[in-house]
Amino acid sequence: MTAPGVSGIRNLHAGRFAKEPEVFTAPGRVNLIGEHTDYADGFVMPAAIDFATLAAVSEREDHRILIWSENFQEQVKQDVGTLPERGRHHWSDYPLGVVEILRREGIAGRESSRGFSMTLNGNVPLGAGLSSSASLEVASMLAVLHVAKASLAPQVMAQLCQRVENQYVGASTGIMDPFIACCGAEDHALLLDCRSLEYRLAPIPRHLSLVIANTMVKHSHAGGEYNTRRAEVEEGTAILREHRPEIRLLRDATMEDLERWGGEMPESVLKRCRHIVTENLRTVAAADALESGDLKKLGQLMAEAHASYRDDFEASCPEADVMVELAGRQQGCVGARLTGGGFGGCTVNLVETTQSAIFAERLHEGYREATGIDAEIYRCHASAAAHRVWPEDKSC
Repeated sequence: MTAPGVSGIRNLHAGRFAKEPEVFTAPGRVNLIGEHTDYADGFVMPAAIDFATLAAVSEREDHRILIWSENFQEQVKQDVGTLPERGRHHWSDYPLGVVEILRREGIAGRESSRGFSMTLNGNVPLGAGLSSSASLEVASMLAVLHVAKASLAPQVMAQLCQRVENQYVGASTGIMDPFIACCGAEDHALLLDCRSLEYRLAPIPRHLSLVIANTMVKHSHAGGEYNTRRAEVEEGTAILREHRPEIRLLRDATMEDLERWGGEMPESVLKRCRHIVTENLRTVAAADALESGDLKKLGQLMAEAHASYRDDFEASCPEADVMVELAGRQQGCVGARLTGGGFGGCTVNLVETTQSAIFAERLHEGYREATGIDAEIYRCHASAAAHRVWPEDKSC
């Protein structure tokens, strides 16, 4: 991780709060495959990445909470017993939301609890769809749990961080982002069943790197289109449920169901449903391909996923299509596709590490020539889940 790093944030914290801190880290993430499947109780396969948030924390003698953000160059102050009940559209919503949700669970943040000082710094690019918010929440949660002398299972932490987003911040996010931050593993992707929360790790060969290419485009209609897509998925699910009442969500539907009753759906609704049903199949197959070392198959599945996202879910955009096409031409590229909510954002590329630098350079040049836009390219690897980094101990 770039400056200040662990020693840097220790010095920042000690200089500001005159106390040696404990330091925790939580990674960002990229989703290799499985888009818009989470709210259908489907499968996703993200990987934690080595861009992260650091949280340094020390206990106070009073009941105040002081949080300094090095990224925003701002400090917030709050009494433990007077936490806001909901977010204020501010970066501090995430760490304060963690305290509030833990208070509701009776774990931390009681009026009688001692306060704490926290210093935050991260290098997860903001607004790039790499889960900077979940990274911040999970790092903050580990820090607050430390002060409260409490511990939670990683899956429980992930669920509580989702509640921070849903109930405190006011964002309708799923379980994937905090789950991968809490449960990811170095050199592995994680296949997550969003219904049962069962998961398995799939190894990413060490000779491969994750190259994330930010198109620098986010179309203004993205929010409205996202809501439209969800409504279309729900409409299609309701039609299938009339014939098969056991279909709660599209996770329960099959291609045979769509072939049999898809004619009752508007064409756009059928296409949205087809994407999700086939994407679930692709995501499980992609985990199998990683486990068996079949990188050719994995690349084919990523290509099919992008085509489905573009043609059936209609959530790509011209710039992302250009980026994926350019990536596919480059030497050393195993697979490429648009990742995230769609209508812009980032592509994810699996690339031979020995070729990753020249790949990134040529992708940047080709994209600028084709679109006139300077993309941001991030080279990274699959990293470990959230843990304590000072004193060094990966057991939390």
